Amino acid sequence: MLTQQRKQLLLTRLAKEGRIIAKEVSAELALSEDTIRRDLRELAAEGLLQRVHGGALPASPTVANLAARRGMATEEKRRLGAKAASLISRRQRVFIDGGTTHIELIRALPLDLSITVITHSPTIAAAFEPFEAIEVILVGGVLFRHSMVAVGAQALEQLRRLSFDIGFVGLTGLHAKEGGTTDDFEEAAIKRAIMERSAETVSLITSEKIGAVSAYGVCAVKELASVVVTREANTNDFVESGPDLIRA
Repeated sequence: MLTQQRKQLLLTRLAKEGRIIAKEVSAELALSEDTIRRDLRELAAEGLLQRVHGGALPASPTVANLAARRGMATEEKRRLGAKAASLISRRQRVFIDGGTTHIELIRALPLDLSITVITHSPTIAAAFEPFEAIEVILVGGVLFRHSMVAVGAQALEQLRRLSFDIGFVGLTGLHAKEGGTTDDFEEAAIKRAIMERSAETVSLITSEKIGAVSAYGVCAVKELASVVVTREANTNDFVESGPDLIRA
């Protein structure tokens, strides 16, 4: 079997079964595990899957650049944003992570809402310009341009001095076993700090993120208080995992 044929077989199996176990595939194809692992390394380098111990899992497409992410699942993001907005009450201290789905959350808020918003995203902060009753606290640090958020030691220090009633944390993947993940080491540390300082953490998850995995772990599924998904999303793997599933 040619290399390209093997790779296509691996991708087809991943799409169908949601995972690849290198040992099983090598036995079926009568090939060495080294050959299958090499194919997986090359596919991972192309961003087509995420390697894990013993095989591979689906990679999240939401690690694309910001311009590309703005055009992904726009209607789904609007639904998730509208549902998430209903979770916010007056006078709360709310942390909002960066991300295009959270922009939809802001658009769904009433203009007369009175809350305090904390964010490390200048993009998120600017989106609150029309909301005269909302106080916005902007956490600073080194700008991570991929997500337009502040990261680094200064951002972590500021976050650890704050507390939030509710924290909206963005993830690029949510997998029943691997948990919530993202594609940057520094950003993962910031997200963990946000969760530590939040009385409850909520994540808005579009369908392409369910079952997908990125390189850096943020949390176990059970560490999330709530996960907002669409009515159509397949969340069977998360039924026993702990968070409330909120359908939009």
